[in-house]
Amino acid sequence: MNTTNNHQATRNALTGAALVAIAALGFSSKPILIKLAYANNPQVDAISLMALRMVLSLPFFLLAAFWRSGNSARHRGTDWGAIIALGLMGYYLASLLDFSSLKYLPANLERLILFLYPTLVILLSAVIYRKPVSPAKRRALLLSYAGMTLVFIRSGAIAGAADIPLGAALVFGSALVFALFLIGSGYVMQRFGSMRFTAYSMSVACIATLTHFAITRPLEQLLVSGQLLLLAVVLALFATVLPAFALNAGIQRIGAGRASIISAAGPVATLIMAWAILGETLAPLQLVGATMVLTGVLLISLSKETT
Repeated sequence: MNTTNNHQATRNALTGAALVAIAALGFSSKPILIKLAYANNPQVDAISLMALRMVLSLPFFLLAAFWRSGNSARHRGTDWGAIIALGLMGYYLASLLDFSSLKYLPANLERLILFLYPTLVILLSAVIYRKPVSPAKRRALLLSYAGMTLVFIRSGAIAGAADIPLGAALVFGSALVFALFLIGSGYVMQRFGSMRFTAYSMSVACIATLTHFAITRPLEQLLVSGQLLLLAVVLALFATVLPAFALNAGIQRIGAGRASIISAAGPVATLIMAWAILGETLAPLQLVGATMVLTGVLLISLSKETT
C-alpha cells in the first residue's frame, strides 16, 4: 500500500511540475507574440490587441465558471465585490500597462522588470502587514535591484533608448499592480477555490477589456488581417487560457512555493525566444544584471518555500 501511495505521490508531483512548466512557457511567450503583432501591424494598439485576446479567451473562462459554479449562495456580496476588484486589478489594469509597455521596450527587458513582482510582494507586505523582512530576503532584494540597475545602465546605449524610461515605468506599474493583486487574492481564492477564482476574475477582466474597447474604439477595428488574427488566437489560447488553467492544476499538485520556483524558468525562456525569434540580444553587462535579477527572485521564492 505504501509503495502504491509513493508511486501516486511521485506521479502527482511530476504531473504538477510538468503543468507548471507548460504554464511558465506559455506565459513567457506572451511578450514575443505581442511584439510580433506590433511589428507586423503598426496600426494596432494595446487595447485593440487586448480586446482580440479577450474576445477569444472569454468563452473558455465562462465555460469554466459555469462548470465549477458550485454553491454560489454561500458567497457574500463582499466576496463578489472582491472578485470584481481583483479581476480588474490583476488581469485588466496590469495587462493594459504590460501590453502598452511593449510598444517601447524589447521583450527581454519587459520580462525582467515584470519578474520583479515577487520582490514587490515582499516590500508591500512589509508596509501593509508590518511583516519583517529577513536578512536573507534583504540580500535577495538588493541583488535583484542591483542587477536591474546594471541592465538599465547598458540599455541607455541602445537604439530607441529615449522610449525605455516610459516603457519601464509602464511595466513596473504592471508588476506593482499584479503584486497588489497577489496580496489581496489569498483570502478570496480560499473562498472560491483556485479554479473558480481564475475563471471568475478572468471573465471580469475580459468583460472590462471589451467594454473599454467598445467605448474608445470602433468595433470594426476587430476586423483584422489573417496574420494578426492568428497571432491573437495563439496569444489567447497558448499564452492565456492554457497556462492559466495549467498553473492552477500544477499548484494543486505541488503547492505554490514549488510552483513559483519552476516558474522562474519563464523569463529565461523569454530571453531565449526574444533572441531566436525577434533578434534581441543582451550585452554582457546586461546578461550579468539579468542573472542577478533571476537569482535574487529565485532566492526569494526558495525562502518562501522554506519559511
